[in-house]
Amino acid sequence: MIIRHATIQDIPGLERLLSQVLDVHHAGRPDLFKPHARKYTTAQLQQLLADPSRPIFVAVAEAAAPGEIMGYAFCEHQQHLDDNILTDIKTLYIDDLCVDELQRGKHVGSALYQHVLHYARQQGFYNVTLNVWALNEGAYRFYERMGLAPQKYGLEVIL
Repeated sequence: MIIRHATIQDIPGLERLLSQVLDVHHAGRPDLFKPHARKYTTAQLQQLLADPSRPIFVAVAEAAAPGEIMGYAFCEHQQHLDDNILTDIKTLYIDDLCVDELQRGKHVGSALYQHVLHYARQQGFYNVTLNVWALNEGAYRFYERMGLAPQKYGLEVIL
């Protein structure tokens, strides 16, 4: 397996996996997530791929055809400069991490996460953060196994 920065040729694979993620979220919270949708349009993906502050990493098999990806990690550089209450630390936020449902159990997610950590250390980030929806218990357990611990909690009441 190779983990590298995503390219324009990876967009069809990214779109396929983005649909898988949305399906999980829609199944768990149809009141919040639309069916048959994706987090990003093709045009938005093209913009993200051109933005160095929003790196996207993909895991591919060594002999994979273009666009044939096993998983991805969308990341975002964050920093709150001159904030009234927050320090100026640099955070690498994992906006989305997905492993193709046919590739799960093959340590693709672990490899992607370790790659993100390595990138963050090399770039001088203080921490790596992410959010996980309460409906996605499997993802939460995965992140616990990777050593992540809760930083804050998001709560709701439906009216």
